[in-house]
Amino acid sequence: MSSQRTLIHGLILGAFCLGFGTLLVMTNGYTKDDIALRAVEDRQNSLRQVIPDSLHDNNLATDTLILKSDQGNEVVAYLATREGQVTGVAFETSGSGYSGAIKVMLGVDLEGKILGARVLSHKETPGLGDKIEVRKGDWILRFTSLSLGNPPLDKWKVKKDGGQFDQFAGATITPRAVVKAIREGLQFFDANKTKIMEFKVDKTQTTDTEAGKAPVKEIN
Repeated sequence: MSSQRTLIHGLILGAFCLGFGTLLVMTNGYTKDDIALRAVEDRQNSLRQVIPDSLHDNNLATDTLILKSDQGNEVVAYLATREGQVTGVAFETSGSGYSGAIKVMLGVDLEGKILGARVLSHKETPGLGDKIEVRKGDWILRFTSLSLGNPPLDKWKVKKDGGQFDQFAGATITPRAVVKAIREGLQFFDANKTKIMEFKVDKTQTTDTEAGKAPVKEIN
């Protein structure tokens, strides 16, 4: 009797596991395309905020190339082009904040001037570190039009460290991380400017929007 009861319980448990597993697979199948499409829309929205529409006549999300950072990491660069000529570029850069990584989307023109900067994600303290978000304040907007020479490189720090940029009361680590991320982003652009300017739009490329993928060209 005991072995029969154990068998029955095992069969019931197995049936539940099979049912939940099937449900998860079906749910994933129904939602994966929507999730991928939403990721594409979010990326396009971020790109629109750091690359003005007047600067390009192409789809920023599809004309991309992969560059390598000094650490050997792959960096996806989104190219703004007009009549086939590169006019600007956007890419992600990051810094280490108080509570983890802070990811920033940075747009730069061919002269190395910042077209826009937006924080994509962070885990900083609400009410303190989250002032780096554009919806919480205009601090991040102050980087527009700046470059490695404006201000000088040694001034690309928060004021507490002898630089030009304001820090937040009680949250110096957060703006320090963003300033460092943007400065390093400008240095990355400067190191890869020639490769970026050599990019040519491939009219034969197509965008796989449903899969959330964009054609990329790899440059070593």
